[in-house]
Amino acid sequence: MNKTSETVKKFVFAAGLLAVAAEAGVPLNGLQGDGGVAFNPLAYLAGTSDKESGLGEWVSKPQVGTWYVNLDHGDINWYAASVAFSLAKRVELSYGYGFIDAKGVDDSINTHNLGAKIKLLDENYGDTVWVPAIAVGGIWKYTDSDVTKPLGLDASGFDAYLVATKLITQTPVPVLLSAGLLETDEVVNGVLGHGDYGTVGFGNIDILPAKNIALGIEYKQGVDAGHGIQNSDYYEGHVAWFVTDKLTLVAAYADTGEAGKGFSDLGVGDGFVLSAQYAF
Repeated sequence: MNKTSETVKKFVFAAGLLAVAAEAGVPLNGLQGDGGVAFNPLAYLAGTSDKESGLGEWVSKPQVGTWYVNLDHGDINWYAASVAFSLAKRVELSYGYGFIDAKGVDDSINTHNLGAKIKLLDENYGDTVWVPAIAVGGIWKYTDSDVTKPLGLDASGFDAYLVATKLITQTPVPVLLSAGLLETDEVVNGVLGHGDYGTVGFGNIDILPAKNIALGIEYKQGVDAGHGIQNSDYYEGHVAWFVTDKLTLVAAYADTGEAGKGFSDLGVGDGFVLSAQYAF
């Protein structure tokens, strides 16, 4: 086989992996409902115009996501469910609900998250191979935690972000890279409330070693939310299995910082994460 044929073969293989991944739920519905991974958004939109809702290509069919997060040896159980869809291949709308049982702190926390994302630039715009997809978005977040007022925090807040995402197909296996900036006032991802605003960075790396498997890591910098509260950095490693073109299962391990160190380095421990995602 000549070099040209081999290059074409690799490109077709990589494109096939991306198509399968997109249909099976990349981006996922994150813990807050937005299209991304667990903690971070991607520039890709949840829902695709190829899965029309019956209202034409302007409205996609929805995708739903569920999460279970167990941190610090069972002292924190975090359950989340969400729905997201896209409009005109350009706008994503999402809603996410969370229920958190944090033993010794608050055993009945409810969170609500309303998100919107606008894709500013399509990936490979202008028939290039290097231009990333670029998107801006925001999430309004609310929590009813009992500790919000005693800590001097607000019950609601708004996150804004800018993110760029690119699938690299020139490598031996496709690699998905994503990075962005987040303006946020969250305390423990907004679960305990909202303080002062700060700008932090986040990023994701995933590889696609087979057509139905993705392996990846993500990082989210902890924000200084004022009130003497500095959030810990978050780390998460995952494997996603694209079971069918609609169903995705995810197993992960998350580290949100050591619990019990105080507000100057506020972490809530580490533990395992499970997720099921379905694209209609």
